[in-house]
Amino acid sequence: MKDRNCEELILEAALEVVRENTISGTRMHQISDRAGMVQSNVHYWYKTKDKLMSALQSKVLNKCLEIRSALRETAEDTLESQLDVFIRQKREFVVNLKSYDYAEIDFWVQGRINDECREAFAASFSGWRDEIGASLDRYVPDLAPDRRRFIPFLAVALLEGATLQYLTDENSFDLDEYFAMSKRTLMEACK
Repeated sequence: MKDRNCEELILEAALEVVRENTISGTRMHQISDRAGMVQSNVHYWYKTKDKLMSALQSKVLNKCLEIRSALRETAEDTLESQLDVFIRQKREFVVNLKSYDYAEIDFWVQGRINDECREAFAASFSGWRDEIGASLDRYVPDLAPDRRRFIPFLAVALLEGATLQYLTDENSFDLDEYFAMSKRTLMEACK
């Protein structure tokens, strides 16, 4: 097995085990069992669970960036279309890549007790807000400073709020309607 394939197999297994057991409930032997390999092979790649979880956190972030990058290639050159990139990426996570979204939320929880995890999560949110802010700067350069500062926070809150609510109770609301309302709210805030 090629090195990259082995590492990816371990991370994919970890993603599923974390979805089933949370990060705190995940054990290295569960990951090795899920990956179909001996535990020593997992330890060859990741000496500790913390190192493996750090790599998994990077995988989740990189998947977000990869999806947004692909969506930008076909997005129109408008603020609404650029905001839609973020919404569509979050929808992809919530609907089709739930393991990534569960892991993302679990990393947020782990950040309470793990400084490295918290710092990585904070950097991820900061990057997300910076991307949204760059769109605001491009499409609404005369936006009032207080709005410019807080709209990226509002956008992240709306999108992460969808995750928390939808993954808790998928039948409680229409996700597409929620995202449409979120986009209208953001567009209105940009006026």
